[in-house]
Amino acid sequence: MRKPVKKVVLAYSGGLDTSVILKWLQTTYQAEVVTFTADLGQGEELGPARDKARLLGIKEENIFIEDLREEFVRDFVFPMFRANALYEGVYLLGTSIARPLIAKRQIEIAEAVGADAVAHGATGKGNDQVRFELSYYALKPDVTVIAPWREWELTSRTALLDFAEKHQIPISKDKRGEAPFSVDANLLHSSSEGKILEDPAVEPDEIVYQRTVSPMSAPDRVTEIAIDFERGDAVALNGERLSPATLLTRLNALGKENGIGRVDLVENRFVGMKSRGVYETPGGTILHVAHRAIESITLDREVAHLKDSLMPRYAELVYYGFWFAPERRMLQAAIDASQEHVTGRVRLKLYKGNVIVSGRESPHSLYATRYVTFEDDAGAYDQKDAEGFIRLQALRLRLGAMAGRRGGAL
Repeated sequence: MRKPVKKVVLAYSGGLDTSVILKWLQTTYQAEVVTFTADLGQGEELGPARDKARLLGIKEENIFIEDLREEFVRDFVFPMFRANALYEGVYLLGTSIARPLIAKRQIEIAEAVGADAVAHGATGKGNDQVRFELSYYALKPDVTVIAPWREWELTSRTALLDFAEKHQIPISKDKRGEAPFSVDANLLHSSSEGKILEDPAVEPDEIVYQRTVSPMSAPDRVTEIAIDFERGDAVALNGERLSPATLLTRLNALGKENGIGRVDLVENRFVGMKSRGVYETPGGTILHVAHRAIESITLDREVAHLKDSLMPRYAELVYYGFWFAPERRMLQAAIDASQEHVTGRVRLKLYKGNVIVSGRESPHSLYATRYVTFEDDAGAYDQKDAEGFIRLQALRLRLGAMAGRRGGAL
């Protein structure tokens, strides 16, 4: 039995699915609907979302369209990149990291307008339903969550189209045919999946790629850049200080023209199934390589190794939707503490899909030339000290080998 609600805040894109959901909420719940559309740098004109909401009877004061690009990069993307987070060693988590911000603003809007429910358009097969709802409950434990795909009888694209026509919901012409694949995009990446991409044995067609040229078609010349970091965050490109969103936008353009950031991945969804996705993260890929490069000269060895051991768990938490969970916050505190001296400049060469580190420097560098040089180190390091170090490290190995030769007894 459905719980009665008076007012609901819907995460609204203006596309077919969320437009149908908007009308369905009105007719099924008899509820007042508030629409929220976030500009996360998806590269689409958001004006039509406002126009369609108006057409569907939403009051002007109940239409929220907000530019969240700076908050997205500053408070979500950059903290995640301090962790060098890669899900299953490959995925830079572009879709995953956007969901908690959308959910956060939905809850804030719900509290501001006195709504008692929130709704999203994620399906019952995917990860996004989990990400949205875990965030909702973490921020507002008593909120009512409406997930239409788990409630309604509209189980096919044809049913959605029929519902839209019945209720005079405008439909883009391309929605009347079968879309070859679905796309989700924001300032960090684009994600394509479904339909022509469902067979992992078949190479993606070039039409799938939205944000990068093919590495084979990229210019036959090197692009050289420099990225400055302060306490683990990128702050300047080629000597020019930029805001987080502006910097990532510039890196996206450089990555796009050099064919950087394509990933064809079969991943393990949180709900249990495997799925195939094609991701493009041009600027993020450059940033990831650069961040690891500056860490290589500024992090203590044991800190770096411990941080790397924590990364898979951190990436899982982001992928699964636990951004607002205490364990993610705990890991973030440790990661942020490690970034105190991660400041300096990294020089890179971009070439046909490759990001090549050509230099790194920092006022906090732990790289000491006089210790590592193959030339005369003027007494900085006594090589004879290594003998005792090696013998101590070898002691347990020698004892084990001796025990083995004596049938297990020393």
